[in-house]
Amino acid sequence: MNLLRTLSAVSALTLVSRITGLMRESIKAAGFGAGLQMDAFEAAFRLPNILRRMFAEGAFSQAFVPILAEYKRARGEAATRDLVGKVGSLLAVTLLGVSVFGVVAAPWLVYVLAGSFVRTPGKVELTTMLIRIMFPYVLFVSLVSLAGGVMNVHRRFAIPAFTPVLLNVAIIAAAVFLAPHIDPPILALAIGVFVGGVAQLVFQLRPLAKLGMLPSFRLDWRDEGVRRVLRAMGPAVLGVSASQISTLINTQLAAYLGDGRISWITYADRLMEFPSALLGVALATILLPNLSKHHHDANDVQYRELLDWGLRLTFLLALPAALAMALLAVPLISTLYQYGRFTAVDVWQTRAALLGYSVGLLGLIAVKILAPGFYARHDMRTPVRIVFITLLVSQTLAVILMFQIGHAGLTLSISIGACLNAALLYRVMRKRDIYRPMPGWGLFLWRVLAALCVLGVVLWWTGGDDSFWLAARLWAKVGRLGMIIAAGAVAYFASLWLVGFRVADFNRREG
Repeated sequence: MNLLRTLSAVSALTLVSRITGLMRESIKAAGFGAGLQMDAFEAAFRLPNILRRMFAEGAFSQAFVPILAEYKRARGEAATRDLVGKVGSLLAVTLLGVSVFGVVAAPWLVYVLAGSFVRTPGKVELTTMLIRIMFPYVLFVSLVSLAGGVMNVHRRFAIPAFTPVLLNVAIIAAAVFLAPHIDPPILALAIGVFVGGVAQLVFQLRPLAKLGMLPSFRLDWRDEGVRRVLRAMGPAVLGVSASQISTLINTQLAAYLGDGRISWITYADRLMEFPSALLGVALATILLPNLSKHHHDANDVQYRELLDWGLRLTFLLALPAALAMALLAVPLISTLYQYGRFTAVDVWQTRAALLGYSVGLLGLIAVKILAPGFYARHDMRTPVRIVFITLLVSQTLAVILMFQIGHAGLTLSISIGACLNAALLYRVMRKRDIYRPMPGWGLFLWRVLAALCVLGVVLWWTGGDDSFWLAARLWAKVGRLGMIIAAGAVAYFASLWLVGFRVADFNRREG
């Protein structure tokens, strides 16, 4: 398997997901702006998203995938299918209970999410309704993550990469066709989330069946493999919980700053997630099962080389993405969001949040490369300890910076925390001799820096005055932004070619 080709395929499918995600955000911005209703929706959706990251894409995947890869390699398909059934049954029962609790406890959960909502009449009641509609999403998406983990271990990366498109399509359809017939209209978005969760799960069933891995209900928490997954999930849940606690605290702080702040941060977050998913999530998806394989085979050389390959791609692609987000903040935000109820004021406030995020994009993606280096070795505790350190630092900075630069201080504190997290993970890896940088890093970084300088000049010169973006019509902005991005891409990659980079340098095969 050619990893670069596989990464390109996964990134292409992820690109489809992110494009539909940006369409979703554009429609939300035009239809609902950044006021009371959107604040209520984003706060209500925050909790299912937090639980999704804890039980699905976060702690569960980190614990489950390395063990499943070991079962597949050492025990065969029958034992692997048996483990999938038992783990899936326990996950389903647990998350069903969590979903019921969330629906019942919704009025109290509002105060956990954004206690300051009580200052605005009707905001708590609206958020409660939205939580009750969306909370079961965590059950569906967690089972989707189980299916995705199984397919990734079998090197079927395409279906899990495409699946999020269904959630975006469901929300878009709800916003366009359902919202005009519901009062308040924002409830349509919550229904779209629920339907999207069901659609994602149903979409995974046939591919699982074709692999012979469609699980049957077998509840046995005493099983050896299940207990191993649970033991590994313990510290992983703590680690993911720490980062999600940070999200909850920042939501409270944003709500304290006033209406619109949660929405501005969320719109900026969606833009930041675009390069994060295209590179970070795609790389992590490919790296974890392959790192687990090398660890099981005790092949330290291949293990280190694979990590080095991932880190070089991170620097090569994350740095220009961060620079582009910073220099093109207004063009991006205006083109994607500035319609209907989304005003010029919202553009500038979202820009401030996006600038804060752009500082930490490299760190955020590097964490997605370095952390699997520990998970593949069944070491969950080290990343957990580091996450708690970064949580303490980032939240202290959040409280300080919010009084200096408002909601942008919250996104900047997240960026600083991500960079610190990556730096500490790297330091521990070097200290334990888990990773050694391959020769040539010095020259590699100088070449990337030279190409970044060219990219910066091109983007600054072609971006033009912000007044154009705030006043121009949709297709004028789309056309000009497309040309700017194309010019920047050509300038950057041509510069890389001139200083000696070749695509073949990043080809890597895995057996």
